[in-house]
Amino acid sequence: MRTLDLLVKAGCIYTVDEVFSNVEAMAIDSGRVVALGKAVDLEQAFLFRRRLSLGKSFIYPGFMDPHAHFLSYGLQLERAQLLGSKSWEEAVERLKDFGAAAKEAWVIGRGWDQNLWLRAEFPDRALLDAAFPQKPAVAFRVDGHAAMANAAALAAAGIDGSTRIEGGVIVLKEGRLSGLLLDKAVDRIRNTLPKPGEASTRRALRGAQAKCFEAGLTSVSNAGTEMGEALLMERMLDEGELSIGIYVMLMATEDNFARFVGGPLVKDRLSVRSFKTFADGALGSRGAFLLEPYADDPGNRGIQTLKAEDLDTVCAFAAAHGFQVNSHAIGDAALRLVIDVYEEYLKPGNALRWRIEHAQLVHDEDLPRFGRLGIIPSVQTTHATSDMAWTETRLGPARMGRSHRYHDLLSQNGWLANGSDFPFEGIEPLRGFCSAVFRKDDGRLPDGGYRPGQALSRVEALKAMTIWAARANFEESGRGSLGPGKWADFTVLDIDLLKAGEEKLWGAKVLGTFVAGNGVFRHPNLREA
Repeated sequence: MRTLDLLVKAGCIYTVDEVFSNVEAMAIDSGRVVALGKAVDLEQAFLFRRRLSLGKSFIYPGFMDPHAHFLSYGLQLERAQLLGSKSWEEAVERLKDFGAAAKEAWVIGRGWDQNLWLRAEFPDRALLDAAFPQKPAVAFRVDGHAAMANAAALAAAGIDGSTRIEGGVIVLKEGRLSGLLLDKAVDRIRNTLPKPGEASTRRALRGAQAKCFEAGLTSVSNAGTEMGEALLMERMLDEGELSIGIYVMLMATEDNFARFVGGPLVKDRLSVRSFKTFADGALGSRGAFLLEPYADDPGNRGIQTLKAEDLDTVCAFAAAHGFQVNSHAIGDAALRLVIDVYEEYLKPGNALRWRIEHAQLVHDEDLPRFGRLGIIPSVQTTHATSDMAWTETRLGPARMGRSHRYHDLLSQNGWLANGSDFPFEGIEPLRGFCSAVFRKDDGRLPDGGYRPGQALSRVEALKAMTIWAARANFEESGRGSLGPGKWADFTVLDIDLLKAGEEKLWGAKVLGTFVAGNGVFRHPNLREA
């Protein structure tokens, strides 16, 4: 009789297989699932070195985040936290508190959102200059598509009143630099920041992994990755310093094309097979590229950050060498631009799985093109509930049917991927699940849900962060569901996501996270027998 490493038992194991079966036990050996079924049957078929009984808990395939910023999140853990600040004054005070304790050459923070303030207006740099008269200081907006920089930071980046940056905006106020930068102008500041060394980057990746495991994530993406970052992730995985699955979206540069002319790099825990492009900015900062002007800013259609001919260059390389193209497109004009270029390469029935990241605004004329061309929507359902308070202000009532239409997008190919976009949103995948199903924010509002016709079912929402997320990464053969031969990556919860009442779902807890059968996070409430 064959001896295996581990027998796992629980109240219910959702396999998320083709028939969405559930079982009570799972046999694991060498990090992979061998068999599933009744515990008594597995005990009769195999001998086990170890048994793990998790009582009445519920097991799911390890949660996946197909669109996140894994390294940025780790780096942000060591910077000023501005998320949730109720005013610009509060954000600057947080920066001052952080700067007083930090010894770095720059003071860096992230997370402010002017839409949450009593005066929902962009600030200027006066308070930042007063707080940091000599040291460079920069505060990135929550979405990363806008930033406030003080005079020292602007000077360090070589920005003055005459500076012009294609695809970006340097905002002037009465002829002087206001400190506000949008989209590619933010990149000028970002590229001026001191680069973290390898030791700092390793620490950031380890910190991000720990937080992901705590949230129940066993696999994440890194949307927009430099070559050196990807190589370090590979080394840390090979050395055992990291064990989380990482899906890399490379920056679309000539150097990266040259490095991967031989095709994608796919290993057990690392997949480098896509290129990331950015067609526009974000809706909250009025940088999303729209077909018609913003309702609250007539004459402004947002910022186009990608030329069609440049996207075509990326697509030509990807098509020739077996890579995906994953394009950030939030506004309806940006999305149309991307699809127009994709259409030159994607024939009906193709299996290339090129993606549009976010797809927040979709014109009716463009919706069926997702299905016809096999374009995969890679959405973040929490964006709908985070943005709902001001979306109609940006668009006006006539265009609301184009926004955050996740059920409509799902109907095109019969599946989609749902991530978080952390650190722009919270890291917890259960937030995305609740946003998808109930269309409510963390305060459980509004009653009845926000545009509830665009909600996903519970089964669809679970698939979107497991098997469909894996499929969007071309990883469904090894993860995304629990079945013979697949990695034994699984997440343990205290409730049944498919059957528990809505009130209980808001309080769901991750009791444990397992990668290749090894416990990488255990909540104090996890009871093992």
